[in-house]
Amino acid sequence: MVLKLYGFPMSTCTQRALLALHEKGVPYEMVEVQLHKGETKTPEFLAIQPFGQVPYIDEDGFILYESRAIARYIAEKYTSQGTPNLLPTADLKARALFEQAASIETSDFDQYASHIVMEGLFKPMMGGKTDKAKVQDLTSTLSKKLDVYEQILSKQRYLSGDNITLADLFHVPYGVLLKRAGADVLDGRPNVKRWFDDMTSRPSWHAIKSGSAV
Repeated sequence: MVLKLYGFPMSTCTQRALLALHEKGVPYEMVEVQLHKGETKTPEFLAIQPFGQVPYIDEDGFILYESRAIARYIAEKYTSQGTPNLLPTADLKARALFEQAASIETSDFDQYASHIVMEGLFKPMMGGKTDKAKVQDLTSTLSKKLDVYEQILSKQRYLSGDNITLADLFHVPYGVLLKRAGADVLDGRPNVKRWFDDMTSRPSWHAIKSGSAV
C-alpha cells in the first residue's frame, strides 16, 4: 500500500512532512483534511490523532503523527534513496551534530518564528487583530538568535556541517512566511540568506509550494 499523508497543503507542519517525502522520493497519497470545517476535531479523527492536529501518516496500518517524527521515520526507513544523510545514521558524531542542529531549530527558531507567523499572519486571516508589540518583541529575540546562525553558517554550509539535513529543512515552512508576518529577518545576514535561499530553491520545496498558497 502507498503511504497516506493526512494533512492540509497550507499547514506548515504538513509541509514539514512533505519535504521529507519529496527529498527521499517516497510515493504517497495526500488525504486532505479540511481544518476550517473542523475535521480534526471529529471523534473519528481524534481516535487516530488525539491532539486533533495535522499531519499524520498511515503506512499499511502503521500510524504516526508529529511532523518531525514523521520526517525522521521517512528519512531513516528510506535512507538508501533520494537525498542522502538527511538523518545521519552511520556515524555517531554526525548524528550528534544533527541532533544539536535539530534542537537549535526547535529551541532557537521555531518557538519564535511560529508565534510571529501566528500573530502577524494567521491571526488576521482568522478575523483577529495583530498584536504589533508582541510581533516586535518576538522579532527582536529571533534576530539575536539569527545573529548566532550567521556565525555558524559563516563556517559551514548547513547547521550541522556541509551536508543538508532535516534540521535545516525544518526551518522552511515558517521561514518563508516571516516577511509576510512582519519580520524581515532572513535577508540581512549574508550567510543566513545563502543558506535559506539554498533550501527554498530545492525541487522539493518548489513541488510543495506549487500545491499550496505559500
